[in-house]
Formats: sequence, C-alpha cells, structure tokens
Amino acid sequence: MPDLIPLLSQILNGLLAGSYYLMIALGLSMIFSLGGIVNLAHGAFYALGAYLAVTLSERIGFGGALIASPVIVAIIGMVVERYLLRRFYTADPILGLLLTFGLAMVAEQGLRMIYGAAPIPFSIPPELRGQVFLGDFVYSRYRLITLGITAVAVFGLWLLLTRTAFGKVVRAGVQNPDMVGALGISLKPYMTAVVMIGVGLAALAGVLIAPIAGVHPAMGQEIITFAFVVVVIGGLGSFWGVVAAAAIVGMTRGVAAHFYPAATEASVYLLMVLVLLMRPRGLFGERIQKFE
Repeated sequence: MPDLIPLLSQILNGLLAGSYYLMIALGLSMIFSLGGIVNLAHGAFYALGAYLAVTLSERIGFGGALIASPVIVAIIGMVVERYLLRRFYTADPILGLLLTFGLAMVAEQGLRMIYGAAPIPFSIPPELRGQVFLGDFVYSRYRLITLGITAVAVFGLWLLLTRTAFGKVVRAGVQNPDMVGALGISLKPYMTAVVMIGVGLAALAGVLIAPIAGVHPAMGQEIITFAFVVVVIGGLGSFWGVVAAAAIVGMTRGVAAHFYPAATEASVYLLMVLVLLMRPRGLFGERIQKFE
C-alpha cells in the first residue's frame, strides 16, 4: 500500500488538472456545437477570471471572488458575443477563428499592460489550507474542495441542459437548428446564454487554479491547448464525452507523471492520436449542424 500512495497522489493531481480542462472544454464544445465558432479566446476568459479573483479577494475575500469573478466575466462574455461573435455565426469558420485569435492576443496584452508581465502570487486562503489524512494517504484540502466544486458545477450544468426548457432548446439547436427555426424560436438569445455560461465556467476554473499555480498573462494560452484536446477526444456535441475525456486525460497525466515525468504532456497528445485513429469523431462525437 505505501508504494501506491505516490501514484494515487499523482492520479488525483491529474484529475485536478482534468477538472480545469473540463470546465474550459465544456464551454468550448457548447459554443462550437451551437454557434459553429472555435473560440480561441476562451483561455483569455480563464485568465481574466484568475486576475479578477486576485483583485476582488482583497476587497470581498476569496469566497466573494469565487462568485463575483465568474459573474463579471460572464457579463463581459455577453458583450463580446452580442457585438462581435454574433456577426460570424453564418460566416466562413476561418473568420471566427481569426477573430477569436485576435481577441485572445488583445486580452493577453491588456493583462500585461494592467498587471505587468511578472507572475502574481496568490496563496490559498487560510481557512482552506491544511491536509486531509486517510490512513497513510495525505492530500491537500484545497485541492479536494476544488474537485468537489468542479463536480457540483458540472452536475448543475447537466441539470440545466437536460431538465429545463432552456436546455431542450439548446440541445435541439445543436441537433437540428432548421427545425428550431421552423418552430419560430430564435437561437440567438440562447447562444448569448451559452457563451455566458461557457466563459463563466472558464473564469471559475481560473479562480480555482490561481492559488495553486499562480497568475500570469499567458496562463490562458497555456491551458487552451489541453482544453481543445479534451474536446477532440470526447467528441463535439457530447456532454458526457467531454466529461469522460477530461477524466481520462487527467488520469493519463497522473500515471505518466508518476512513471515518466518527462512525458507528462506528451502522453496527452499521444492519447489524442490513439483515440482519433480509432474514433475520428472522438469517443462520443455526434453529427452537428450550424444554425443560420
């Protein structure tokens, strides 16, 4: 048993990383599935959430920042969707790609201008520090709380998409937007809500990771690649595919970090290649259409 403890710790650390990827990947998948836009700026919202947490926690505490930061970022996402993204839903996908890439660069440089290029330390709140002991196994209390918050957020999103009228329209819009339009339902306000939810989740991930990894302007660009890997492995249009992919990617990272640390990141890309060779659409990928 003692020999398994380091491996278990690495697997939990991998699942923790997978939880961050998951909250970003769910938003990416939803926005692309409904609007047809590959949002390369999604990582910027993640970074913005972390920076807002640093600023707000000085005034309203970490608990307040945990709630306020995603809400503020969601409002910013609403403005971005209304005045920028909405113009590109029916355009050539490459134009949306270029737009969001430009937004990501502008956001990163804006953070550098406001906060500086140096990383900002952000410690775990005193009330959340400490360790959890299970026999010989010891693990960070804050990391376990983070895993719990992620589980609650994902379950809440699943309930929203499967148990509400809003979710039924969104799912119908992903599968058959023409039918939704024929029923006289405009998908544009639903797309605005989807963007708000997606970027809010990304900001929540940024708040949660800030005390663990610190805050720096390029953090969004660093994590967005892994989030895309999760989406590709899980399959576009599949909620549980993305959830399963995040868990698999997290465990793969954890096992690789234990046995061969130099291959931790490479293991994720190798996993993606293997999945795509067997399932080009990802684990649970579905056919989707872009709405007009």
